[in-house]
Amino acid sequence: MKVEVVGAGTWGTTFAAFLREHGHRVSLVARTAEQARAIGEKRRNPRYAQGVALDGVEVAAEASGDGDLVVVAVPSRVFGDVVRALPGTAPLLSLTKGLDPETGTRLSTLVERRPVVVLSGPNMAEEVAAGLPTAAVLASSDEELALRLQHELTTAAFRVYVNSDVVGVELCAAAKNVIALAVGGADGLGLGDNAKAALITRGLAEMARLGEAAGGRPQTFSGLAGMGDLIVTCWHPSGRNRRAGELIARGATPEQAAAEIGQVVEGLTTAPALRELSQRLGVDLPITEGVCRVLEGGDLADLLFMVMSRRPREE
Repeated sequence: MKVEVVGAGTWGTTFAAFLREHGHRVSLVARTAEQARAIGEKRRNPRYAQGVALDGVEVAAEASGDGDLVVVAVPSRVFGDVVRALPGTAPLLSLTKGLDPETGTRLSTLVERRPVVVLSGPNMAEEVAAGLPTAAVLASSDEELALRLQHELTTAAFRVYVNSDVVGVELCAAAKNVIALAVGGADGLGLGDNAKAALITRGLAEMARLGEAAGGRPQTFSGLAGMGDLIVTCWHPSGRNRRAGELIARGATPEQAAAEIGQVVEGLTTAPALRELSQRLGVDLPITEGVCRVLEGGDLADLLFMVMSRRPREE
């Protein structure tokens, strides 16, 4: 395939190299001409995924629209603007995990004039770059396109499954980042693995309730996009959302946490959008609600007390 990867962050850079390594013709589209020039000169991204070699990958400052596939790996807050500005009508593969912060809608619904596929799952970029075994899921209402991309992307170390539940997969990808903020808070307060496991498990229950109310399938939440991605996001040492929650628990503001991490922390913008969506659907999300209160200046200890002191009930 001839592929344009729009977004030269960690995941976009890693995915571009992955595609090139497996025989595709790849152009990496950077945010600015200066960034594109720096990557082109060094054959590496000087800021993100610095250990990833980009030999054979073309670098550009603008998308041309003449490829077989356009891959979008940009922050959720700019996703809509980016996809609306893309030339051409080639199918779009979204690597972005979040909701549109302005409207609270799923990102795939912002894509017009072209079919869209969503890639999700427990896909830590540095492990994909290292060639470690990884599984992912492709979600699309276009089964033929999803199967074609499954064939093109599957390798000995990168196993791809197909799922037609776009709603469920996208909501999993957004909600798991919010739960990871809470789990990071537990890490920051030194509450132990019992508390961490409880937050992950009840967080998964929140995700499933919301997804089912929005039209997703329950089994999606026990799969790669749900349980799989949630576990790795909440447990991996370099998980940005988990790390942000840890820093906030230790006294940083959300802005300070994001600045120290130096990359986009999707959960910070997704949490209020997720809360708004849950309110529209009439779904109770106590962990998400608590995270939003902390991000608005509340005390993390109050969040934990609120969750632990809820009325006892059946699981």
